[in-house]
Amino acid sequence: MTEWLNSAAYGEVTFLNIIAALLVFIASLIISKLISLQLRRSLKDKISKEHLELLVKLVSYGILIVALLWVLPTVGFELSGLMVAGGIVALAIGFASQSIIGNLISGLFLMGERPVKIGDMVTIDGNTGVVENIYIITTAIRTFDGLYVRIPNETVFTSTITNLSSNQVRRFEYAVGISYSDDADRAIAIIKGLIDEHPLALVNPSPQIYVDELGDNSVDIVVRVWAPSAMWFKLKTELLWKIKDKLESGNITIPFPQRVIWRGNESNMDNMEQS
Repeated sequence: MTEWLNSAAYGEVTFLNIIAALLVFIASLIISKLISLQLRRSLKDKISKEHLELLVKLVSYGILIVALLWVLPTVGFELSGLMVAGGIVALAIGFASQSIIGNLISGLFLMGERPVKIGDMVTIDGNTGVVENIYIITTAIRTFDGLYVRIPNETVFTSTITNLSSNQVRRFEYAVGISYSDDADRAIAIIKGLIDEHPLALVNPSPQIYVDELGDNSVDIVVRVWAPSAMWFKLKTELLWKIKDKLESGNITIPFPQRVIWRGNESNMDNMEQS
């Protein structure tokens, strides 16, 4: 039996070499299946099904390719010439597609880290909108004015990302100016009453209303209100108009910019002209 295993099957390759190569390849198949199963279990709630399947295939095929390259010399296939030619081709392709590879790697990191999800309101590289999809190479967002923008994942991964939906609540702020002749405490009470009455304004965190600055033309009151992130814009637009309307109906003036122009005594000006 030992003599048969060590006997040549073809060339210098023995039956033992062939059996060893088959065992290594079978082991790589088993390892590939186990890793694929573990990836599906650990990442099923973190990335979409399509992206998960693509990642599993990349890992599985990578393991099988490494195993194949390992066993080929064992069964008599010399890879030195193939590796040199493949290295030259890979180098040329690498230079030509380095941005694609960078975007691909960044896409995999984004799927694992998940700084943004589909449906999030975000600001990425100066573009603000809702994330519509996250592909392997690019991330697609729809801006609030209806534009469809595809951003390379390398840009997404290296840019500062502002996720407007990651927190359940969000704050907005107004600066409301009233006339110096009006009662600031009464104006604050009116604004607070409107906020307390609105069903979308949160009690906790509590709103803040206070005199912030004595401006050139007005007493400036800062109004800070928290709202659920999904209702943030609706509350912000509704409440501002209600504040204006309520203050005006309460005889509290929201002044416009004013300037006092002083003119010298006309007789003095005439005397200066004659001299």
